[in-house]
Formats: sequence, structure tokens, C-alpha cells
Amino acid sequence: MAIDEKLDGSDGPEVAKDLNDRALTLRHANRLADAEPLLRQALAINEKSLGPDHPYVAINLGNLASLLRATNRPAEAEPLFRRALAIREKSLGPDDPRVAASLDNLASLLRATNRLAEAEPLYRRALAINEECCGPDHPEVATCLNNLALLLRDTDRLAEAETVIRRALTIGENSLGPDHPTVAIRLSNLAALLHDMNRLADAEPLYRRALAISEKSLRPDDPGVAKDLYNLAALLWKTNRLAEAEPLLRRALGILVNFTHTAGHQHPCLESVRAKYAQALRELGRSEAEVDGALKSVLEAPP
Repeated sequence: MAIDEKLDGSDGPEVAKDLNDRALTLRHANRLADAEPLLRQALAINEKSLGPDHPYVAINLGNLASLLRATNRPAEAEPLFRRALAIREKSLGPDDPRVAASLDNLASLLRATNRLAEAEPLYRRALAINEECCGPDHPEVATCLNNLALLLRDTDRLAEAETVIRRALTIGENSLGPDHPTVAIRLSNLAALLHDMNRLADAEPLYRRALAISEKSLRPDDPGVAKDLYNLAALLWKTNRLAEAEPLLRRALGILVNFTHTAGHQHPCLESVRAKYAQALRELGRSEAEVDGALKSVLEAPP
């Protein structure tokens, strides 16, 4: 891969930007193993040419940390998220929307590693910054609301979570349009919350709408589609429609297998979806030989 170095004949911020942009394109294509060295090179260039505390370095740190988190390396990602936050607070001030983005990134990692008490004040601070800077109906406010709602769900504050996620969904529908992939995420999160509250009749149409949006707006092999398939399958299973759930689980598993081939690392949900698909087949009365054959046909399918 050729890198444009013609501006000054050396590694500088323009080269780093080119590397970063190429890496993000690769990440969007799920080629995470290819993206990582480019992100590391961009970070090293900007640290050397701009200094370790430059705002551009914070961008590089955040992008690399996000990839590390996506490849199930939270312990490596956390210090990078923390350093990016510290740089932004120092260079931009404590109330800048970019600080809010760093707070949200760190809070999401803390939530993912079950440090909910540490994550909540960061989510709330990010929300307050964005409401003040961007207004109460801005898409960034909706992002903060969505993530806070997930934490509230995790901590069994379901009624509060529902209010918060419904506000996030309304903002998203009004600002992004009803068929935006971000709206699909909010629909799925609201449906999962209603599922937890045993309001299955309310949850099902939301799951179905989320899946329809994802299938229309994302690539057919995107992990977001797999998540929506799995969620709908889980509801169908719970409502004694396992025969309807089985092909959805099979398709979700196939997407995650393909992701693993393309990305160069195993998707973190692959094993749990594989186990759930196998369990569904057994409950449908398939023999162990039939279960093994069905799994093999999915797991060993060519990319």
C-alpha cells in the first residue's frame, strides 16, 4: 500500500492522516488486522511530529483504542482511551464536545468490563456537556442517552432506562430519519429492554423493524445484522416459535463466521451464537450427527 509522502518528503501529519483514513476504510470493511498497523503508524508519526499531547494524537489514540476494544483487548484499549481524554481536557477544556466523546468511549469500555459505578458519572458528564453545547435534540445527545440507558438496564433501573432510550430514539428518528442504521440500534435496545420486562408483544415489532432497517442499510454480512437476527430469534424462542428462530440463528452464525474470516480475529459473540444454534437444533429434535453436520456446514463455509 503506497502512502503519500510528497508534501515534505518525510513522515508528518499529512502522512498520518492518510494512514488513519486508510485504516478507517479497512475497519469499515471489517479488515481489522490490516487496519491496526496503519493506526499504530499514524499514532507514532503524530507523536513524533506534533508532540505527545497534541489534539491529533488524541484522535489517533481514540481510533486505535476503539479497534483494540473491537478485537476484545480492553486492557490494552483502556490506557489509550484515558490518555486521549486527558489530552482533550487539557487542550480543549473540560466542556468541549470532543471531551464528551472521549468520556463516552471510556465509559463504554468500563461498562463492558462491568465497572458500572465508574462508568455512570462519565456517561452523565458526557450527556451534560452535549446538551449544553449542542442542544437537547442533537444526535450526539441521543448517543449519550442511548449509552446511559444501557447502563441503567444493566443496573436494573428499567423504568428509568425506558424513558431515556425512548428519548434517544425520538431524537434519532427526527434528526437522522426513521430508516437510519443508528435508529435500528435504538429500536433494538428498546426492544431488548421491553424483552427484559416481559413485554414481548411490544418488543417484537421493534426487533422486526430494527432488522428490516439493518438489512436495508448495512451489508448483508454486517455483524449488526447478525445481532438483530439473534435478538429476534431469542424472542421467537421464548414465545415457543423455535422453528421460526432456527434459520435466523443459522444466518446470524454464518455472518459471524464470515466476519471472523474477514477481520482476522474471532468475533466475541461467535461461540455464544454457535452454542445457541446447537441448542436450538437439539430442542427441535435433531440427532447429534445432524447437529454436528449443521454446525460444520456453517462453520466451514467458504468466506
